[in-house]
Amino acid sequence: MSNVVTNWAGNITFGARRLHRPAALEELSELVAAGGPLRILGSGHSFNRMADTTGELVSLGSLPRVVEIAEDRRTVRVDGGIRYGELADRLHAEGLAVHNMASLPHISVAGAVTTATHGSGVGNGNLATSVAGIELIRGDGKPVTLRRGDDGFDGAVVGLGALGVVTALTLDVVPAFELRQYVYDDLPRAALEEHLPEILAAGYSVSLFTNWASEDVNHAWFKRTDPMPEGPYFGARPADGPRHPVPGVPAGNSTEQFGVPGPWHARLPHFRMEFSPSTGAELQSEWMVPLDRALEAIDAVARVRERIAPVLQVNELRTVAADDLWLSMNYQRASLGLHFTWIADTAAVLPAVAAVEEQLAPLEPRPHWGKVFTQDAATVRGRYPRFADFRALARRHDPAGVFRNAWLNDILGD
Repeated sequence: MSNVVTNWAGNITFGARRLHRPAALEELSELVAAGGPLRILGSGHSFNRMADTTGELVSLGSLPRVVEIAEDRRTVRVDGGIRYGELADRLHAEGLAVHNMASLPHISVAGAVTTATHGSGVGNGNLATSVAGIELIRGDGKPVTLRRGDDGFDGAVVGLGALGVVTALTLDVVPAFELRQYVYDDLPRAALEEHLPEILAAGYSVSLFTNWASEDVNHAWFKRTDPMPEGPYFGARPADGPRHPVPGVPAGNSTEQFGVPGPWHARLPHFRMEFSPSTGAELQSEWMVPLDRALEAIDAVARVRERIAPVLQVNELRTVAADDLWLSMNYQRASLGLHFTWIADTAAVLPAVAAVEEQLAPLEPRPHWGKVFTQDAATVRGRYPRFADFRALARRHDPAGVFRNAWLNDILGD
């Protein structure tokens, strides 16, 4: 490549020969039909080598934007390169919404879906669960469309880029809605012991943030359709000013707080679309564990808090509903997500990652596909009852291995 291309965090430099930005689907099909290896680069918001390749790297960002609302206003068809912030603006103008969003509106819809990225809420499935249809260019350059209920659909949605290039998605939509965001400081550890299920269910979306300087929670964020009760909440104090999820970081790029009503897309993410997301200089890890063992998971991390604190910026705790997508981290189990934002030092962070994984092991954690983890691939495969079916599906759509790379071969066991 004439220019060095890195991921968003800068910890991965891609080894591709070229970066392509096709402007039309015909051009994209020709790239695929020419043979691999080839991988798709979304918004670059992954922290491992899942998007890397020694061959051709393709960005879908230059494809024409597509936002086609169905006549019944229950679904929207979007292109494979659109980002959630762009989609949200278009949907809200039509009085519509997606059911949830991730912390960052900057990420691509297709990239989020194919890795089972998520928002929060005990009643909210991850972002992939809103997919009603998926359009792919498979390994031979030919298009294929799968719809909810079709054979293999539940395997194709969270596809890790193994089945083909996602050129379009049809998503479920709902009427636009308003939310209020409240932030509380210093939620005591004792409150988690006695009231954790109630706290995690106390909003449409709930996130708890801690830097593990102590066993208490630094900030509790509640995104609700109705006002919070006045005064303290389970011992936590209403924040006296705007907060950033990372303790000590100025709150300028965070979404509006203090219970001010606002549109769904301006409250569900933690960060505003018009600002740089999160802190920028960071690595991320995340594991999903069974929600009914949430307190065990928190206690497990607490056991190594002194080991991880020197390299930790913040640990976010949030919930995701169960689903039936084969490689979703939430496959057939409601989950607590333990998301770690680390400092931008891979050598220093990896021992901390391994320490967390060791403590969580009895809970059979499923790592987020796009983040930093050290669990061996065989262990990860064993967490997914339909993994063999997914591997067969990938071979069916890409028998020549056009979309393979070293990371994917390791995950698939090929």
